[in-house]
Amino acid sequence: MKRNILIASLLVASTSAFAEFVGTTQTQQGGFTGPTISKTTVEKAKTFKDDMPVVLEGNIIEHLGKDKYLFRDKTDDITIEIDHDDWRGVQVSPKDTVTINGEVDKDWMSIEIDVDSVKK
Repeated sequence: MKRNILIASLLVASTSAFAEFVGTTQTQQGGFTGPTISKTTVEKAKTFKDDMPVVLEGNIIEHLGKDKYLFRDKTDDITIEIDHDDWRGVQVSPKDTVTINGEVDKDWMSIEIDVDSVKK
């Protein structure tokens, strides 16, 4: 009987010690810390090659239907495409200055920006 109590006590002590150890060791997520893509203008972005990443700052002026919007900065206007999940809960109006991250999407007759994120 004493042997069973001793074994049970050791099991409880060892599992609680293990639980404390796991709880105190946390791994941090890594990532890149260095230069990023610098902001550019709509005028310059229109000269970029297809699929080039861009960061633009300006205003979303108008909803053009579905996922398409008119974006304007101090140099020009361009159509942008923002999928529903890329808004990430951000609410904007034409008065709000936003930063968009995305990539140039060139077709034979058009150019637009496929937006990955919107920051207010």
